[in-house]
Amino acid sequence: MEPIRSAEELFALKERLRGDPQRHLPCISLCDTGCRALGSAAVRDTFIAEIRKRGLSDKVRLQTTGCHGFCERGPVLVVRPQGIFYQRVAPEDVPEIIEKTVLNGETIERLCYRDPVSRKLCHKEEDVPFYRRQSKTVFRHNGMIDPQEIDDYLTLDGYEALAKALQSMTPDEVIEEVSRSGLRGRGGAGFPTGRKWRLCREAEGSPKYTVCNADEGDPGAFMDRGVCEGDPHAILEGMLIGAYAIGASEGYIYVRAEYPIAVKYLSRAIEQAEAYGLLGDSILGTDFSFHLKIKQGAGAFVCGEETALIASIEGHRGMPRPRPPFPAQSGLFGKPTNINNVETWANVPVIISRGADWFASIGTEKSTGTKIFALAGKVQNTGLVEVPMGATLREVVFEIGGGVPRRRTFKAAQMGGPSGGCVPEQYLDMPIDFDSVSAVGAIMGSGGMVVMDNTTCMVEVARYFTDFVQSESCGKCVPCRIGTRRLLETLTRITEGLGEDSDLALLREIGEAVQTASLCGLGKTAPNPTLSTLRHFWHEYEAHVRDKKCPAGVCKALTTFVIDAEKCTGCGLCLKGCPTEAITGELKVPHVIDQEKCIKCGSCRDVCNLGAVLVT
Repeated sequence: MEPIRSAEELFALKERLRGDPQRHLPCISLCDTGCRALGSAAVRDTFIAEIRKRGLSDKVRLQTTGCHGFCERGPVLVVRPQGIFYQRVAPEDVPEIIEKTVLNGETIERLCYRDPVSRKLCHKEEDVPFYRRQSKTVFRHNGMIDPQEIDDYLTLDGYEALAKALQSMTPDEVIEEVSRSGLRGRGGAGFPTGRKWRLCREAEGSPKYTVCNADEGDPGAFMDRGVCEGDPHAILEGMLIGAYAIGASEGYIYVRAEYPIAVKYLSRAIEQAEAYGLLGDSILGTDFSFHLKIKQGAGAFVCGEETALIASIEGHRGMPRPRPPFPAQSGLFGKPTNINNVETWANVPVIISRGADWFASIGTEKSTGTKIFALAGKVQNTGLVEVPMGATLREVVFEIGGGVPRRRTFKAAQMGGPSGGCVPEQYLDMPIDFDSVSAVGAIMGSGGMVVMDNTTCMVEVARYFTDFVQSESCGKCVPCRIGTRRLLETLTRITEGLGEDSDLALLREIGEAVQTASLCGLGKTAPNPTLSTLRHFWHEYEAHVRDKKCPAGVCKALTTFVIDAEKCTGCGLCLKGCPTEAITGELKVPHVIDQEKCIKCGSCRDVCNLGAVLVT
């Protein structure tokens, strides 16, 4: 690679790359990151072998990409230029895809997605309801570029926002543009990004640092991972623009070692940017210099906290410290430091490129732009979803997620990860933004969204998430260390049928004390699952404590499954699904559960299509 010495050379390179005949070949864009869990690596290797065997290397282009979002249906791919979308592709499908679709433009209908509601066959990505309702800003390149090839990013105007900032904007103007856009940090607290940058720029001390927080630790959440693995140069470009605005000359990407593909792709992106002179000294021929390193974290949830993350980079145990001083005043190695997470940084290039007014026109007045959610749990379509701020929970869960499967009903959504809160059904039409979500006792967090149906016990949900945050507490401050332990003990006692009336008031008292007195955000948000379920599902706590019943049939000590003889047709499904042979009955005769043998796993209820298995 020849170094790019000016903005003009950057634009000229883009035009040369766009004119390369290879880029105009029929292209197969295959997800090769998240879909690996479903076998995309074997599909990729089969494509490579088949293209070579047929002598099509000069006629077909295989592009391995980051996550396309629709993880439920992986491995997924798109054949361009037609835009034909295939899902659940297997290696044995590869020869047919090349022969029929790539070479002859035919669609293989059995590989297309069929909408389970309308039964309509969707040939193209934009026809699939999961994609049609989304609005992609941060995820705009995922599925469109090979994240290991900087040239792919450059052909889509990559690094031109950096060139614009360096060429025609002062650092103050960059900060003003980001401020006017209304961008708020996507890592959890939602602090205004422009104001954060301003504080760091005005702080005394040198050198200054910028840090990317890619330490994504929420169970089930992989939004940041999706961006790191799908569009790493967008993060680098955002950090470069931020560094220019703040006056930083050095930076770190703090990414957990549990994300090996993200580490690999980010490392390669840094090498390629350095080779082009887009990282290093005198970038694009200006006097702006910036050097970037990767720090791999060991996977501690508390390192999502800014001061704990800083301690970890410095080589200390990742534990938070009291603020002030804030990192903007005294951060990494005691110097002014600005930390934003992956999604925040990836928004920056598009703000500079398209302008603050364009960005602010998306979303709500106080929560602009889009937000990526990791949609998981009891929902038809799981995966990564990017929607404008202000979209409702109903739109995300039902129109994009396809609703709750198995004819069950929506009960709640856990928003904001393990330290978030549960949003019940009555708020399905609430616009999702920082302030609305906070008002109902949850947090936006990094964007985890776990859907729960009517077979979910909310007391057990609170116990489960409290168990997680308690084990992840660093133990430095007493309110968090002891308070979360007491919360967990009380919740466990209730789910085991040993709860008392006084426990409900105790849970609230401990939770509020931990929120108030904890040192860092982990402790301050750790009681959210408990307090939000107490707020919205008080009757379930009462049933556990006073009636010694678990209405959802989850807590084994409080659950008895029985078969309603009037509903049971004797189909035998429950009998076949029972792992302990606790169910007996003849064909077409109502069945019976032997309570002595029943282990209360709920498999009989899961397979019964008639609702004949009841919880008492």
